[in-house]
Amino acid sequence: MISGMDRLVAAAKGETSDRVPVFCNLIDQGAKELGMTIEEYYSNGEYVAEAQLRMREKYGYDNLWGLFYVGKEAELMGCGKIIFATDGPPNVGQMILKSYDDIDRLVVPQDISSHPAFQEPLKCLNILKKEAGGKYPVCAYVTASMTLPAILMGMEKWMELLLTGPAAVRDELLEKCSDFFKKEITAYRNAGADVIIYANAFGSTDFVPMRMFQELSLPWMERDLKPVGTDGVVYYCGGARMNAVLGQVIERLGLGTYYLSPFDDIAEGKKIIGGRGLTCGVINDIRLIDWSKEEIRSEVKRMMDAGKPGRKFLFGTLVMPYVIPEENIRAMLEAAYEFGGLGGDDK
Repeated sequence: MISGMDRLVAAAKGETSDRVPVFCNLIDQGAKELGMTIEEYYSNGEYVAEAQLRMREKYGYDNLWGLFYVGKEAELMGCGKIIFATDGPPNVGQMILKSYDDIDRLVVPQDISSHPAFQEPLKCLNILKKEAGGKYPVCAYVTASMTLPAILMGMEKWMELLLTGPAAVRDELLEKCSDFFKKEITAYRNAGADVIIYANAFGSTDFVPMRMFQELSLPWMERDLKPVGTDGVVYYCGGARMNAVLGQVIERLGLGTYYLSPFDDIAEGKKIIGGRGLTCGVINDIRLIDWSKEEIRSEVKRMMDAGKPGRKFLFGTLVMPYVIPEENIRAMLEAAYEFGGLGGDDK
């Protein structure tokens, strides 16, 4: 029987498999699966692991997640308050950087693996590796140094510092965030994560002008990744477009997988990547909240028709909002399995 890992490896190599690998990012839905509140669900890594395994079995997609919520990184850096919604992802309830002086006082944890805020994700990862290791890729999410400040001080204050603040203060914060990134990715790898989502909204010209991307974003991405290597790392701009920068990222960083925006042209992205990596076409899953079954099937077919030629293609989702009806999740996945089938003529 072909596993999710088999499909992912075949796609990365451009080899034959039964179908395109499908990554479905059901995160908060685990609470619904277990009949819990979101706050209760994320209180225990065993709950998260159980739900991940159940949902993958239920729907048949090809990946598992060790992600709890993005605010977990703020907790690792000292945030003491998380706001838990009833029907969506938890959010940071305390910005730990309120002034530039706080940046100077910010301390990067020495050992992420032993940090109290990492123990439940670690428990989750250990269970996932024990139950499905080698069969289904286990994914982790790590925020790039250029983007992490937004969850430590808020987007408005980070943009102010980035664009008009003292360069020395900006660079001090970026250096600490980059040091944290390297410790965090190492902790996730040591815990058994196969795939690392490198999340960097500021790696897209949707967020910064091209000149800033070239002079600031790219050098800090190099500082993040070169010391720890790029094995299993996926370039992801938080849903922002990346086709405009793909060529430069490939040349400078040599990553193997690119998780496009729903607003990137898939065929254009594949052409730019040119076989140098795996192209991930990503559906605009917010539309799944109210799309009809026919609209879902049409969009999935369009994406597969654009991505399948030449192989080296993966079908993925973004954040999969909690309120998407289950029948629409099933409609998307059934269409992905149907239209993502690979025959001898899909070359």
